[in-house]
Amino acid sequence: MEFNAKMTNGANALVEATILMKDIESKVEKIAAEAAKTLNIQGFRKGKVPVNIVKKRYGDKLKQDAESEVLKDLLQKAYKELNIAAERLIGEPFFKKFDRNESEIKLEIALGLRPEVELSDYEESIPKYRKPTVKEEEIDARIKEMASRYAEFKKVEKARPLAEGDTAVIDFEGFLDGKPFEGGKAEKFSLAIGSGQFIPGFEEQLVGMNEGEEKTIKVTFPKDYGSENLAGKETEFKIKLHEVQEKIEAEVNDELAQKIMQKEDATLDDLKENVKTQIKNEKLSKKYQDDLKPKLIEALVAKYDFDLPEQIVEQEIDIQLSNKARSMKEEELKELQGNEEKIKKMREELRDSATESVKATFIVDILAKKEEVSVEDQEVTQAIYYEAMMQGQNPQKLIEQYQKQGYLPVVKMAMIEDKLFTKMLKLYE
Repeated sequence: MEFNAKMTNGANALVEATILMKDIESKVEKIAAEAAKTLNIQGFRKGKVPVNIVKKRYGDKLKQDAESEVLKDLLQKAYKELNIAAERLIGEPFFKKFDRNESEIKLEIALGLRPEVELSDYEESIPKYRKPTVKEEEIDARIKEMASRYAEFKKVEKARPLAEGDTAVIDFEGFLDGKPFEGGKAEKFSLAIGSGQFIPGFEEQLVGMNEGEEKTIKVTFPKDYGSENLAGKETEFKIKLHEVQEKIEAEVNDELAQKIMQKEDATLDDLKENVKTQIKNEKLSKKYQDDLKPKLIEALVAKYDFDLPEQIVEQEIDIQLSNKARSMKEEELKELQGNEEKIKKMREELRDSATESVKATFIVDILAKKEEVSVEDQEVTQAIYYEAMMQGQNPQKLIEQYQKQGYLPVVKMAMIEDKLFTKMLKLYE
């Protein structure tokens, strides 16, 4: 067997070999002989099955297994010759050539390796920035916003017409073509005027009504409404206003602080300090996402130059091309399908950004080890669980979906990146 293994650069290797068919046949004989000792085939005692019977019955499978073993041996030989540790391998071996004829198989296998680079003086790339300040009026505005959530609605003491911001206690019944429709009726329903809780035009027509007044209004359901029999249809609602309730804002004091912070001994000063930290962290987070993180990644990518595994760059191009295709119009996609020249051109246009993305990933991986930054699998699960809760989704289903689609490593890497950069930037110290 002809064999040659060489490093093409610091992150890629190439294995060239010619495998003789007689070597594969020899491997088939060996595998068949081993199988004959354990197979149960009707008409023969266990362990006494002739090898030619095994080959006749399982010929194709034996040949596949033999080729697989020969290739495995070939790769092991290459790893040993090139002194490549298993943990340096990244991605699957990629066949650049696989030519088979009756006497031999000529092949070329590309191997991707994790870059081994020393990232020195990376601290120089950390952008300088000022910690954001929080003004008293920002704190007061936030606390006022919080207080509004604890506001109460009470019946107006002096009768007056219903106004925007009030809550109306109403009976209503909806009619389509003069007939009541399912789900269109309620009694003593509390509706906040201006909340947008009901379909457009409903709440606005209640403004100005007085307690005890009855009124019929007309509203048209949106075309994309969930119920097909109502979507886009004009309907009538009979309304009776029982009560007008006005909003009584909660007083901003220690009692409010105790409710918000859920601490019996909390004071308004405690709440202000808590809100100040909250606003400051929000500003820091925005500055990090919009400014500091992009600048830091850009600086690190520009500072270091090292070889990247070609296959990983190609995979990143695939991802970026797929993302780009999702935003294309149907006509553009049709034009792209089957047009290999155009696809090739698009891939080359994405190569620079894909290369930078892959390089950034390796830089983060190397620096995370240097800075002893890691993320446990449990943290990833908790983050996805929280994301699901915020979106009103089933957490377990979202986790299973991420597992199925292979997104968990991506989520984990993003969390490591943020943890690393936050530490490097000393963001919350």
